[in-house]
Amino acid sequence: MTSSLKLSAFGDGSFSNPTLFRSIVGGLQYATITRPEISFSVNKVAQFLHNPLESHWKAVKRILRYLAGTTEYGLRFSKFTNFRIYGFCDSDWASDVDDRKSTNGYGIYLGSNLVSWASRKQTAVSKSSTEAEFRGIADAVTEIIWLQNLLSEMRIACSTKPVVYCDNQSAVMLSANPIIHNKSKHFALNQSFVRDYVTRKKIFVQHIPAQDQLADTLTKPLSTTTFDRFRKLLRVFNTESS
Repeated sequence: MTSSLKLSAFGDGSFSNPTLFRSIVGGLQYATITRPEISFSVNKVAQFLHNPLESHWKAVKRILRYLAGTTEYGLRFSKFTNFRIYGFCDSDWASDVDDRKSTNGYGIYLGSNLVSWASRKQTAVSKSSTEAEFRGIADAVTEIIWLQNLLSEMRIACSTKPVVYCDNQSAVMLSANPIIHNKSKHFALNQSFVRDYVTRKKIFVQHIPAQDQLADTLTKPLSTTTFDRFRKLLRVFNTESS
């Protein structure tokens, strides 16, 4: 998806074959199981299944052309002995041009392998970028807790405490702040949930520079150079050249 593209439910004419649009987007959702780098684009076009426009169809065709040109790419898993869980989370604040809801994205790693990822639109409008980022942290922490429980049932012990990397300094500081400020009361539930695990040292939330935040791939369209760099970090490689 081009980095300047802003899809809207309003605009040019309706697409002539809505059934075809829904069928292809449904198929693309299955493709995200092994191609995490297209999760954001597929999630975005899936928001217009009720009334697809020509602009939405052009975006779908661009995704199809990308997949056709990268059929040899796939998600790679490698053997490892260090059972370390860590994740990256990000949020694109008020990115939807129609309702100003934000988009969350996270990628969770076990050892050196990407094992869980998501790109989804928030259910409520965030009043600040800190709130939007904190909702993303809460989503990532929830997924990590689930993964820890799964490993525990399999009697696999993690080598270190899980870490969540976020590029928003305010959200990182709030995760360990025992005081709920007036400006954060509107997302106090998420704050209390995350802070409880951070206070008990069950999970750590750390800051990461924005240029190293690979979860950007799951929240917004990127330039080709940045997209290619983050695609490698998501462990999507050319399988024919390996």
